[in-house]
Amino acid sequence: MKRFFDFSLAVVIAAILCMPMLLIALLVRFTSSGSVIYWSDRIGKNNKLFKMPKFRTMRVDTPAVATHLLSDADKFLTPIGSFLRRSSLDELPQLWSILCGDMSFVGPRPALFNQDDLIALRTHYGVDKMTPGLTGWAQINGRDELPIPEKVQLDVEYMQRQSFWFDLKIIFFTFLKVLKKDGITH
Repeated sequence: MKRFFDFSLAVVIAAILCMPMLLIALLVRFTSSGSVIYWSDRIGKNNKLFKMPKFRTMRVDTPAVATHLLSDADKFLTPIGSFLRRSSLDELPQLWSILCGDMSFVGPRPALFNQDDLIALRTHYGVDKMTPGLTGWAQINGRDELPIPEKVQLDVEYMQRQSFWFDLKIIFFTFLKVLKKDGITH
């Protein structure tokens, strides 16, 4: 049922947002050099590597590390990168990953391929068996500010509590957090 829900909702949202996504794509294209979409190597279900799309918010010469690990992340942002990140609009292309089945709307956020500590801890607790999500329990309880062990404990809690209604609750609170720009670092 979760896959059916994810696919159906992704189709509806993509149809509704196709024009705004086209506008964002044009803005990215005309404000910086490089491709419109950045394909990030991420760890998916069963620790399988997949390519996760995002609207590009960083310059093409940015090192491939988590943004919070950059000494001065702001200097790598494109002219509209900060706005796209603050508004979470850079995440919209991930609807493609949901349609393909690489992601779900709700689950643990997919780790970067080089976040070995996060991957190892998730594997230890069995979180790696879950399909990663566009949002998750950890995202509405702290997002980027959480230390990795705390983030993984929230992922474990989600794994134990997951249900259709819990997913709807997480989606609702994610929407509120995005509107308030709560927990968004750049």
